[in-house]
Amino acid sequence: MDIKVLGPGCKKCKELESEVKKTLSEIGVEADVEKVEEMNKIMQYSILMTPGLVINGKVKVSGRVPSRKDIAKWIQEEM
Repeated sequence: MDIKVLGPGCKKCKELESEVKKTLSEIGVEADVEKVEEMNKIMQYSILMTPGLVINGKVKVSGRVPSRKDIAKWIQEEM
């Protein structure tokens, strides 16, 4: 499973990365979590606001930090 957190390093971007890692630990799933900070790479995903969460190439959310419940649901959908 490939997970990307899109964002230039703002507070919410760091919070989303932390929440994703905590969720993975809680549900016992191993995945590569990549922090994408370069704007040209972020723009490839066509999101209008950061932070963004991409799981297996699919944008799941942008512009907010979702709940761990939502993050867990999206991870399980992509397994």
